[in-house]
Amino acid sequence: MKDYAKGNKLFRDYFKKNKESLLNLVKSGQSPKALFIGCSDSRVIPDLIIQSNPGDLFVVRNVGNFVPPFKPDEDFHSTASAIEYAVSVLKVNDIIICGHTHCGACEHLFHEIDDTPDLIHTKKWLELGESAKNSAIATLTEDAPKEELLRLTEKFSVIQQIENILTYPSVQRRFEADGLHIHGWYYHIENGDIEYYNAESSEFLPLNTIAQKNKI
Repeated sequence: MKDYAKGNKLFRDYFKKNKESLLNLVKSGQSPKALFIGCSDSRVIPDLIIQSNPGDLFVVRNVGNFVPPFKPDEDFHSTASAIEYAVSVLKVNDIIICGHTHCGACEHLFHEIDDTPDLIHTKKWLELGESAKNSAIATLTEDAPKEELLRLTEKFSVIQQIENILTYPSVQRRFEADGLHIHGWYYHIENGDIEYYNAESSEFLPLNTIAQKNKI
């Protein structure tokens, strides 16, 4: 807690230097550019990896950066609620679904989780990654090197989550009207690189090529 207290002191210094812009977010309310759906992994910090500013991203983080398919019932749906709020209330123009290398959720898809109350919700939640695991096995075979299987599973999972988010009526409606853009990203925690999914070529390409094309 001492480290966190010291960190907050540093942030308060930052706050003083940027007081005008930060207070403007209070007065005007938030108007984020994008909904960022990322993993809860402590090594993946959305604002840090793309150097965004306060107010730029509406962030949702969960185990595995999974997106559950739309399910119109009256149960509690945290990720679904955030998607609906970002798309229908905040009117974001972009949705970024960001997976990453060495993802613990994807790795545990290849391990049996015991039926224990301690992990009852985790076991159910990981079902959202099963199709990605199966696609990776079908592509490489189950005897392929473990690391190759895991990396491909992580990438297939990003694609699967894109398909899942399009089951939301508000997302599909705005996407088809060209008012919403959906991006699949793959972050490499070992070197900081990000790849994006190119739907036309069905491959992940370096994100920095976009910056180069636009001379950023």
